[in-house]
Amino acid sequence: MKKFSLLMMLLATAFVSFAQEGVAATEEETKVVIPEPSLGITTTELLIITLLVFSIILLFVAITLYKSFRVIYQERLNPTPYKTKEDRRLEYEEWVKLNGEKPSIWNKLLSLKPLSAEKDLEIPHAYDGIKELNNPVPAWFNVLFYGTLIFAAGYLYYYHIGEHGERQDDEYKTEMAKADLAKQKFLAKSASSVDENSVKVDPSQIAVGKGVFNANCIACHGQNGEGLVGPNLTDEFWLHGGSVKDIFKVVKYGVPEKGMVSWEKNMSSANISAVTNYILSLQGSKPANPKAPQGEKYDPAAAEAVAN
Repeated sequence: MKKFSLLMMLLATAFVSFAQEGVAATEEETKVVIPEPSLGITTTELLIITLLVFSIILLFVAITLYKSFRVIYQERLNPTPYKTKEDRRLEYEEWVKLNGEKPSIWNKLLSLKPLSAEKDLEIPHAYDGIKELNNPVPAWFNVLFYGTLIFAAGYLYYYHIGEHGERQDDEYKTEMAKADLAKQKFLAKSASSVDENSVKVDPSQIAVGKGVFNANCIACHGQNGEGLVGPNLTDEFWLHGGSVKDIFKVVKYGVPEKGMVSWEKNMSSANISAVTNYILSLQGSKPANPKAPQGEKYDPAAAEAVAN
């Protein structure tokens, strides 16, 4: 009866709290503010800790059940000898002393009694010769039952009465706000990055590109792009395409089978874009001792017509 009264009191408190939430929901929504966890941990971390605690309890219960089933199995294999009426009935304390050991923690938690104490547990009534034993509720079950009640009361107070933690709808709004902030930071960071799909011809980058070229490319392509080990970069012939996107991809990913290394890890995307624009500016410069043309002739107008 006490359990039922406690449960009804918790349900009544929850109903009042939910009614207050319904009234608050009709008010005008305010700006989403990301609250700081009152206990120094997020709701997700609190739920994880709770799950870990319950996992430990369930593990403890599983071990307890395993111990009890093992006792039952051993009793079936080697049953305790039946005591005749002539044998003196031993009290539980005498039985413990006779066996020279104290009840184990498992026997205490399961409220197990020896078979010799069975007569003491009989309820003084019988139906069709069937007698009933007065077996109390095991301690582990009481711990688990009252533990769930305590957890429910704490959960109700933390989230609904005290409003210390975020509920699902509030947590969703908070996470969406965090996602918007992360998106803005990402867009701000990626605004300066360039790839083979967004690179464009920009004459303002030529000066920077020349410095990058002189520092990294002249060993293979010559001081003026005339070509040494690598191909001539000043004529109209290209091995892998002559558009700004094609040149950017060759510099970024390289052509290992031709000896062209990838600069993706050693050069920023801005510098790759700058050196690409500098290479395009070398077209028609006619340096001294140019290397013979290689590849196919690239016609920008024809390439644009094919692309369209």
